[in-house]
Amino acid sequence: MSTTLYERLGSERGVSALVDRIVDAHLANPEINPRYQELKEDPERMAQAKEHLRNFLGEGSGGPEKYEGRSMLEIHRGMNISESEYMAVLDDILKSLDAHGVDEETRRDVLAIAYSLKGEIVRV
Repeated sequence: MSTTLYERLGSERGVSALVDRIVDAHLANPEINPRYQELKEDPERMAQAKEHLRNFLGEGSGGPEKYEGRSMLEIHRGMNISESEYMAVLDDILKSLDAHGVDEETRRDVLAIAYSLKGEIVRV
């Protein structure tokens, strides 16, 4: 029996831990951490952003979570995110997946999803 991407990411607990690790990586990454300073300085907004990301990743990977936030295009419109910032985010995600012990097939699947969203994130 085949498992969903959600299950391969560790289901609810795994996705939650992965989101925390990714956000921590973004905060430590000098290429993109300025984009996260407002969230870092407001714990309530940070918690809300993490919850949105958990729901987005959970639902998008086949889990029961329901993402009810704005679309990727709405979120990123006007931010003028560069190609190098986008790649820095992908690097953080891949490093977090590695640290989380995620297998190669699952990393490729997550990366494919991230690449599919590029047009809704970079320079919009």
